[in-house]
Amino acid sequence: MFSQLTDLDLRLIRVFLAIVDAGGVSPAQATLNVGQSTISTQLATLETRLGYRLCERGRGGFSLTARGEQFIDAARALLAAVDTFGMQARNVGRKLVGTLDIGMIGHTPVSASARISEAIGRFRARDQSVRFSILVRSPGELEELLLNGRIQVGIGYFWHRVPSLDYTEVFAEDQLAYCAKGHPLFAQAGAVPPAEAAQHEWAWRSYPLPEAESSTTPQNVTAVADNMEAVAMLVLSGHHLGYLPGHFAAPFVRQGLLAALNPELMRYRVAFHMVTRGRQHRTDIVEAFIDDMKAAHPAQVLKVEE
Repeated sequence: MFSQLTDLDLRLIRVFLAIVDAGGVSPAQATLNVGQSTISTQLATLETRLGYRLCERGRGGFSLTARGEQFIDAARALLAAVDTFGMQARNVGRKLVGTLDIGMIGHTPVSASARISEAIGRFRARDQSVRFSILVRSPGELEELLLNGRIQVGIGYFWHRVPSLDYTEVFAEDQLAYCAKGHPLFAQAGAVPPAEAAQHEWAWRSYPLPEAESSTTPQNVTAVADNMEAVAMLVLSGHHLGYLPGHFAAPFVRQGLLAALNPELMRYRVAFHMVTRGRQHRTDIVEAFIDDMKAAHPAQVLKVEE
């Protein structure tokens, strides 16, 4: 068991986490840029230092032991603290020092991404030395990461509200109903009556959409997906109808692969929010970024054009 923490211990812990993130000793070779035997030796050395086995490896594959599972969180917390200390030590006297972990949904519209980039630019102009970490996850995962303290800011579509989180609307986008070139309704796309569209099979989101006034019925939903890429794939099959963001569908429309069924009647708008934990859990860094996000967005919510 550790009695004193050394630089070697920190290096070995980083090796272990790289193995975990890669999913095994062999896949970690590319990340660590060393051979499998070297990695195995380093892992064994760490286990000897700790006094217990962290994982099983061999013909049966890679798997963590119960102690290994617990050690991961402690190891990540330790390395984060070490990195933060190093940054603070190098930047004594700076007003804002630390890290800012941001989570976003995928395929953010260009106009919205530009506003977020503007907010980052405003933040960088401050008296700060902050390391940004940005990851892409689903809305449900973003909320979980926020609640666990793994990220400080989430940006995306959130269909429900968690009482302990604060939601600020930052932009909105229109979703339109589409059919593909091979669908029977393609020839009359643009003026398809909602009642007629409801007779066909639909691809729908697997999570609730309170903003959507459904033009179909549960019996007609024969496929579900939790992201727009999967819905697009189902619609492009020519078998399903489905709603997609206008900006996301635009390239397919230009290629003649998709067409909006009835842009005037079959559409709905969804709001996207910046989400943080309650004020009592927010650092000065998070508060500053919130101010910069609000400054980068007009008082009127940005509409993402089709």
